Amino acid sequence: MSERVTVLSEEQIAEKISIVAKQISQDYQGEELIVVAILKGAFIFCADLVRKLTLDKVKIDFLRAASYGSGTTSSEEVKLIKDIDIDIKGKHVLIVDDIVDTGLTLSFLIEHMRLRSPKSVKICTMIDKTERRNVTVNVDYACHTVSEGFLIGYGLDYAEDYRNLPGLYHLKQ
Repeated sequence: MSERVTVLSEEQIAEKISIVAKQISQDYQGEELIVVAILKGAFIFCADLVRKLTLDKVKIDFLRAASYGSGTTSSEEVKLIKDIDIDIKGKHVLIVDDIVDTGLTLSFLIEHMRLRSPKSVKICTMIDKTERRNVTVNVDYACHTVSEGFLIGYGLDYAEDYRNLPGLYHLKQ
């Protein structure tokens, strides 16, 4: 039987997203921004984030990459399952992810985006988890930082379960 320990409540998440969205809006004021959400985990966070942005020109696209499968540790191999459709050449790109853990997936995706000659590529994540970081990744915007633990809820899953939980929880097994 698994135990869930609350890390962030639904209200705390909303507050942190508002703060990050305000900073992003200030940083990109007067610019077009292409938001690229990483499926599946980031879809809830991205939806809440983009609704808080006060920018006039925001385009949203999705990609899907995988490095976990159904386990709790990274497979160390990144697979691009679905690529973006929007042309990002000469545009500001903000990659939105649910959690930055090892850094492997984001490092792969940053390089993948840079091959398309964007004006800039930055990272926004709900959770910046530092415990297992083995690839250097510059996280430009993070709603919350944790050092360790396996997290679920608010889009984060364990074998496709728990994404629907409104808060963020540490899963203890």
